[in-house]
Amino acid sequence: MTIAIKKRNTFLIIVLTGFLTGTLDALAAIIWAHKVPPAVIFDYIASGVFGKAAYTGGTPMLLWGIFFHYIIAFAFTVVFYLGYPVAYKISQNKYVTGLIYGMVTWIIMNLFVVPLSKIGFKPFLHVWPVVIGIGILILCIGMPVAIIADWQRRKGSR
Repeated sequence: MTIAIKKRNTFLIIVLTGFLTGTLDALAAIIWAHKVPPAVIFDYIASGVFGKAAYTGGTPMLLWGIFFHYIIAFAFTVVFYLGYPVAYKISQNKYVTGLIYGMVTWIIMNLFVVPLSKIGFKPFLHVWPVVIGIGILILCIGMPVAIIADWQRRKGSR
């Protein structure tokens, strides 16, 4: 297999994995916040850029929220997928690596990204939502990327 084909395959795997993680994370958020309309979840994401105007912006803000959601999911997927060989050398266990990456993703999102956005920092008043949020990111981002990256590592297509 030529280097160009390997790079194209890696790119395709990363793109598909990004869509998978973004979709799993969105579905988990929709299910967990089942009393909240899905549009409000994506308006919340859009409010990170547009502020409170996102909640009155209708369909355009919904679409911006979906777009930002997938951009963030892709960013975490790319970083983890490309960094997986180093992470694997440290733990040599894809499940431990996925678990840790899910927790790291939660920390980055909730202690850096959201507070630096127009949403701002919101104190964590209850433990249960934090635990659920971390669990969602472990299951929807950390584990899928770890499993797929490890599959590719074992396959030798990198």
